[in-house]
Amino acid sequence: MENKKIKLKHINIKSILPAPGTNNLFNRLKKVESRSMHGQLPIAWKSAKDFYVYDISGNKFIDFTSTIFVANVGHSNNRIKSYIKKTLDKNFLHSYVYINKIRADYIEKLIKFAGKGFQKAFLMSSGTEATEAAFKLMRMYGIKKKKRKLGIICFEGNWHGRTLAAQMMSGNESQKKWVGFKDKNIHHLPFPYPWDVSDLNSEKFLEDSILKLKKKINLKKDICGVMIETFQGWGALFYPKRYIKKLSKICKQNDILITFDEMQAGFSRTGKNFGFQHYGIKPDLICCGKGMGGGVPLSGVIGRRDLLDLPEIGNMSSTNSANPISCSAGLAVIEEIQKKNLTNQSKIKGVILHNELNKISKLKKNLFKVYGKGLIAALIFNKTIKNIDSRLKSLVEACIKDGLLMVYTGRESIKLGPPLTISKDAIKVATKIIKKNILKIFND
Repeated sequence: MENKKIKLKHINIKSILPAPGTNNLFNRLKKVESRSMHGQLPIAWKSAKDFYVYDISGNKFIDFTSTIFVANVGHSNNRIKSYIKKTLDKNFLHSYVYINKIRADYIEKLIKFAGKGFQKAFLMSSGTEATEAAFKLMRMYGIKKKKRKLGIICFEGNWHGRTLAAQMMSGNESQKKWVGFKDKNIHHLPFPYPWDVSDLNSEKFLEDSILKLKKKINLKKDICGVMIETFQGWGALFYPKRYIKKLSKICKQNDILITFDEMQAGFSRTGKNFGFQHYGIKPDLICCGKGMGGGVPLSGVIGRRDLLDLPEIGNMSSTNSANPISCSAGLAVIEEIQKKNLTNQSKIKGVILHNELNKISKLKKNLFKVYGKGLIAALIFNKTIKNIDSRLKSLVEACIKDGLLMVYTGRESIKLGPPLTISKDAIKVATKIIKKNILKIFND
């Protein structure tokens, strides 16, 4: 993957790529680390700041991955570092579930940030823990309501994590073969893909899906919750608004909880504080992670008081829940979003990003379409194109050589999600790189 040296305003490639020493580092890890951790971009990171990533040779890249949509407030954010340092200087790394002021300050601010209707939160370390906790809460609610069965409705193609319940709720059949069985009380509805279902006919699509489900179960007696990934991850695909509003109405009629998995969509990524706000409904629970901690492991479930208080005292705690370092980072993330107005910045810059990507799309008709909102975008390519997989890998590698990091999903899409702090100028530089390499690789 050797290349010419490049020095631009936002980019500085001064060595061959991968940088000298990268392969040695890969080989060292290959010997001692599970291969499940491998298969990513051939870049050995050394540091990251704001919307830049630096490799072990000091090559400087524009980051359109946000380390997979975590660095919403920018890499190595100064406020986060300062708040963590203050906590460290107080000799306060951990407190199990023993109470402390940092925890109180953060959870109060988090609930206020989530908006009206949310009253309590439970903090954890990873996103899959949050979806597991929500799964438990929905089923505990079903027990409280004396439901006949503890059914959960999920959606094909959605993704909720790698642990047991999270995997069973996810829509990828091949990735949950290891479970060894199917929970007959977890039901998957078809996803309303935009190329199949418009906003206008989405209510009918949902009604037909529910009608098929009703042939097997009674909604009111057998379903206690619905788990929704705010947008389908691999393609930044949102549900039609009418579809979600109709679903919300059905859930209210049948005493069914609605939970949104906000891992990628939360903390201003889509131009709203949380992605569910695009749909104009109020969920009962939301699961958060990724951008919540700005690079520090932090996740949580936020919801109504009666739901968060379903477990008895000590029934749903965790060793690292709400530790002082994570709470300090979480507090800094919310304050940074508010003080720099990053929710609105995401909306404004998202318009620029999507406009530039759509201009490229128009140059190559029937090659790809652009999906997403705010500073999350996906280019979904026509999968009937010859050698599409290898060409998309080549596209990602070509953009790396030009100083841009993107996310290859392993299927017919490329995902883009820079830190919300990215400059408008850097967005245009990045999209020029994408344009150049798409025209080069898809020149037939």
